[in-house]
Amino acid sequence: MIRPSRKHKNTWSCTLSEKMAAVDIDVPVDTEPQIRNPEDLERQAEGFKEQGNAFYIQKEYSEAFNYYTKAIDACPKNASYYGNRAATLMMLFRFREALEDSQQAVRLDDCFMKGHLREGKCHLSLGNAMAASRCFQKVLELEPTNREALQENKNATTLLEFERMAEFGFEKRDFRKVVFCMDRALGVASACHRFKILKAECLALLGRYPEAQSVASDILRLDSTNADALYVRGLCLYYEDCIDKAVQFFVQALRMAPDHEKARLACRNAKALKAKKDEGNQAFKNNNYEAAYQLYTEALMIDPNNIKTNAKLYCNRATAGAKLKKLNQAIEDCSSAIKLDDTYIKAYLRRAQCYMNTEQYEEAVRDYEKVYQTEKTSDHKHLLKNAQLELKKSKRKDYYKVLGVGKNATEDEIKKAYRKRALMHHPDRHSAATPEVQKEEEKKFKEVGEAFTVLSDPKKKVRYDSGHDLDDDGCFDGRDFDANNIFRAFFGGHGGGGGGGYNFDSSPDSGPGNFFFQFG
Repeated sequence: MIRPSRKHKNTWSCTLSEKMAAVDIDVPVDTEPQIRNPEDLERQAEGFKEQGNAFYIQKEYSEAFNYYTKAIDACPKNASYYGNRAATLMMLFRFREALEDSQQAVRLDDCFMKGHLREGKCHLSLGNAMAASRCFQKVLELEPTNREALQENKNATTLLEFERMAEFGFEKRDFRKVVFCMDRALGVASACHRFKILKAECLALLGRYPEAQSVASDILRLDSTNADALYVRGLCLYYEDCIDKAVQFFVQALRMAPDHEKARLACRNAKALKAKKDEGNQAFKNNNYEAAYQLYTEALMIDPNNIKTNAKLYCNRATAGAKLKKLNQAIEDCSSAIKLDDTYIKAYLRRAQCYMNTEQYEEAVRDYEKVYQTEKTSDHKHLLKNAQLELKKSKRKDYYKVLGVGKNATEDEIKKAYRKRALMHHPDRHSAATPEVQKEEEKKFKEVGEAFTVLSDPKKKVRYDSGHDLDDDGCFDGRDFDANNIFRAFFGGHGGGGGGGYNFDSSPDSGPGNFFFQFG
């Protein structure tokens, strides 16, 4: 074994000593002298305060805050230091912390007028008008002519009035008034989360979802656990028919505040509404239209405030109603959907189709025009053109209605209908009636002849069905039309003349249409 030489021993010892010295040097040493004399502490605190004042004047409020904090640490029983730090925190919009400092200041010195004034301002900014008013009254006890306290006390009274008006407006469901009052209140109480939440909730109830979400998101950025803001965020999603996401926010709000009644009610409504709507949709898919109609009706009763979802429910019920031939109710439901959401294209299309089915063509054209203006697609253009054509056709004489047949009537059905109507309205059958009745029946007799002339001619019928004006085309001239000739031609081969069928006296002495009509 090799032993270290004396030289090596000395070297080893020296190195160890150096290391020990190095460790000693690394030990932190408080270089500032320990000031234990109260006068020295006060002097040091005053120095910190003066530095804080300098930064405050330069509007460097964060630095001012740091020096006022050092002053407080040095002399924690001085009310003015807390007052100064409170003023700085107010400039940094940290009103809750400023309130604590102001309250500490007046606890240390009940006659500290600026402390009471700042406490009142903090209460006011945070929306506590009653507490603010008590603080301003205390200032006025100390200095009755203090203008700032007098004005701030008026602001507190104004704030209370806006709160009262907003509460009344909310009870009456006048949400616009509530938003107006909260805007005014926030002009005084800019840091009041309660006012912001109420405004956001009413914006959501008014369907102004982006604005409501913006307010709630601003609060959540400052406090991610704010149950009220989570509730409003969920409410916006719920009213935008994003029910699954909404439920997640309601559940989160209830985790933060288990007794949050509004979040609990909204969560229950959201789940019930989704379940009932899905059940109705499934019934419709199964062609069980009566059940679907009833389920949509039940869903509409869950939450009258959910505008977007209710608009869809009304439209869904209209679709089911149309399948059940409840066309008038379907039109009403579509109108209700449009009233809730005037951008709801599907409701306009459904209502227009119901108008077409009930031959209310002008209304159908109006709805299709609205749709085409919004979405200029080829399908919408075709629907509009078709409605315009049906409207044009409806303004002519409806020869199908005159004969009492459907638009798909066969040639035999048209002949049978003419036979029946011509005999029904023949003037001689009403020879004993009043002149007014005779004139009306003669008019109807002529219309029956016109209708038969057009519908019994394949070419004229095609042009008539396609919406062409036959007078303009030269295919038919009602002025030269003689209904008597049509009648004679039709019944000439049906036992007329001497066969005891129908005899006509058409002598020159008889007036137009005054036939001798005799049943065999």
